[in-house]
Amino acid sequence: MTDAPTPAAVAPVNPGKTTGVVALVLSIIGLHLIGIIVGFVGLNQSKKAGQKNGFALAGVIIGFIGLVIGIIVIISVVAGGAALFGGLGQICAELGSGVWEVDGVTYTCP
Repeated sequence: MTDAPTPAAVAPVNPGKTTGVVALVLSIIGLHLIGIIVGFVGLNQSKKAGQKNGFALAGVIIGFIGLVIGIIVIISVVAGGAALFGGLGQICAELGSGVWEVDGVTYTCP
């Protein structure tokens, strides 16, 4: 009697791998907050399966970095705008209402 061939071992399936790839792509294209959330979901799925998920981890890290950079840019733009319009308010306070031209720049003050 011959022995039946033993089937090859099947590699364990990582249920969070696809979710991790999606998280990485979302974080790269600028949807940082969504990428972070999806990344944590992928990490949790992989953890339950006892596996690691580098894509999900990278998505979370890139998402946080992008989110911090985005917040810094927004704060800078708001601060710059406030300084610009604050200066206009000061100029109008000095000149009074009307249309004024100072050093080749026209100011319209209410």
